[in-house]
Amino acid sequence: MNKFLEVALAAAREAGAVLLVEHSRPQKISYKGEVDLVTETDKRSEAIVVGRLRREFPDHRIVAEEGSAGAAGASRYEWHVDPLDGTTNFAHGYPCFAVSIGLLEDGHPLVGVVFNPVSDELFSAARGAGAFLNEKPIHVSKMEKLATSLVSTGFPTHNRAANLNIHYYWQLTLRSHGVRRDGSAALDLCSVACGRFDAFWEFGLHSWDTAAGILMITEAGGKVTDLRGGTYRAGGTDLLVSNGLIHSEMQAIMVEVAANAAKL
Repeated sequence: MNKFLEVALAAAREAGAVLLVEHSRPQKISYKGEVDLVTETDKRSEAIVVGRLRREFPDHRIVAEEGSAGAAGASRYEWHVDPLDGTTNFAHGYPCFAVSIGLLEDGHPLVGVVFNPVSDELFSAARGAGAFLNEKPIHVSKMEKLATSLVSTGFPTHNRAANLNIHYYWQLTLRSHGVRRDGSAALDLCSVACGRFDAFWEFGLHSWDTAAGILMITEAGGKVTDLRGGTYRAGGTDLLVSNGLIHSEMQAIMVEVAANAAKL
């Protein structure tokens, strides 16, 4: 097995075990902003993942949500770690959260692992080797029309009043079979990769939210761009992923909504 993938899988499993044990317990919560919370479990999970990555790959850089840093200096390899994607869900006892670990090589996704410990679903991908759920190959859906598609999105924790996603949400709700908001971008991306959702879009995601998931999408046969159809890199301003078949339809709506929002 790919050594990078092997280590990421082991780290995700170990950190996920901590999340599973602690998710039903009362949480000590602090806030990074008005509504952007962090639990002690975030920190413990991150310490597990970052600790393992540092031991196995001391020359790699690590970018992690709660502030851990990797080796100093430049490296072609950079890990992006979200130790608890879906912290708000976790803090409220809603069982939709995950550990997300992505490795970029010269800025391009190389390995991705996302683990939901509650459902025991372990998503994994390596560049050129396909995408998997619990070691079984996965593929994006074959839905050809937005009207019959189930799509998903998310909303930011910062500057909510200034974010225009509610306009996109409204229009996509009217034009699709439904829009879901589950509160974990990493799992939303995996849901597109395995065909549960047909598309996903969001604004303001960080690199640790998407580094693993966007590889899952491409390896499962889907498409990843920004909302205008341009190249998306982990941490970009906005993201649109789909099964590829409804991508142009989604993109056209995004352009239309953006134009109308600009007139407000």
